[in-house]
Amino acid sequence: MSKPVVALVGRPNVGKSTLFNRLAGERLAIVDDTPGTTRDRIFAESEWNGVEFSIVDTGGIDPAHGGKTPLSIGSADFVDEIRSQARIAIRDADVVLLLTDGETGVTAADREVAEILRKSQKMINGQPTPPVFVVVNKCESVERRLQSSEFYELGLGDPHAISAIHGTNTGDLLDELVKAFPAQEEEPEDDSIKIAIVGKPNAGKSSLLNRLVGEERAIVSPIAGTTRDAVDTKLEVDGLPVTLIDTAGIRRRGKIDPGVEKYSVLRSFKAIERADVVLLMIDAIEGITAQDAHIAGYILEEWKSCVVLVNKWDAIQKDTYTMDEYTRLIRQQLNFVDYVPLLFISAKTGQRVDQVMPLALRVQEERLVRLTTSKLNAVLQKAQDSHPAPSQAGRQLKIYYATQVRADPPTFMLFVNDPSLLHFTYTRFLENRIREEYGFLGTPIRLVAKARREK
Repeated sequence: MSKPVVALVGRPNVGKSTLFNRLAGERLAIVDDTPGTTRDRIFAESEWNGVEFSIVDTGGIDPAHGGKTPLSIGSADFVDEIRSQARIAIRDADVVLLLTDGETGVTAADREVAEILRKSQKMINGQPTPPVFVVVNKCESVERRLQSSEFYELGLGDPHAISAIHGTNTGDLLDELVKAFPAQEEEPEDDSIKIAIVGKPNAGKSSLLNRLVGEERAIVSPIAGTTRDAVDTKLEVDGLPVTLIDTAGIRRRGKIDPGVEKYSVLRSFKAIERADVVLLMIDAIEGITAQDAHIAGYILEEWKSCVVLVNKWDAIQKDTYTMDEYTRLIRQQLNFVDYVPLLFISAKTGQRVDQVMPLALRVQEERLVRLTTSKLNAVLQKAQDSHPAPSQAGRQLKIYYATQVRADPPTFMLFVNDPSLLHFTYTRFLENRIREEYGFLGTPIRLVAKARREK
């Protein structure tokens, strides 16, 4: 079931990023110690009163051409930029927050954005859809909150006076926001294995998709996904139903253009959320970059299985040690997902492309593996005997027993004397011992500690 999407729209310097961080803060306040998962965000998950939703931060709509020559509000370039962003927000979001500035009051740019949003809405059951909330930011004082009534002139309903930086009235805004979400309908059950192809722009994702579809002996039917998802391609591989999800390239935040590209990136992240296995494509010519590590971090945050494909291998001048050197560099940059398999391919020539789907399906099989409690505890006991947990303040971790509580991804519950004694480094040690015995190729493992009194 897809989470509702909230889009932040507005001109520059009204506080969109501040509100974005404020809304994301509730969910992101729980810090993950896993190294390498820190990432630039244009998209985040949030939750309010038990309702989860996604938020996307758009670029500020700036009435300036190339940052140099100011344009009038009626100029074609400025109107096109606004129209592009507003149209995509209306199409892909369930709720739109039009952010304005209570300090400057209503501006011509605010009126322009409001007009486009209002004209783009559709009436469904007598209600404008998607709903647009006028959010008047920087209203720290009572006087500013009273003056926010001037934003009624935008014709989009009651203005919501807040202070994103201080959090003033943001709770009231969130209460109204979650009420406006559409009723969530159960999606039709789809038991196909979903494989998303992600990576930076021009890494060869579409070329790989075409190569996979062209070579597989299967009935292929392209079907459109939902408005918030990438286009899917259905096929069969060795008798198994597979859905390939092609996505737009994910650039780092500073390189993402506002409007259409912002939202194509959002759909890429939602494709990762939908997938069982993610094929992360790396450009061999450009080499491993920080952005590749950021994308891998997104994949890990969603607990998805992964295969790293090093594409354009045909264009690399190679000697006996080239592949080993690339492998070493990739493992170094992606050390937080050292369990993922690497495959060096060329989507252009077809080199090793025939190995992609078998490897992805093998990873999916590993994702569904279940260990018996006796086997799991034998591995953990052996690990503790060889390397006991270090003590903290004179206390040592005791693992009484463990059991696998779910697959997809494999999740193990450890019953211990004190969960706070299970340090991240020892968690990784236990994870590695489990992998040595049972693999879980390309699949993240979750170890969850729960307190239990010793009998």
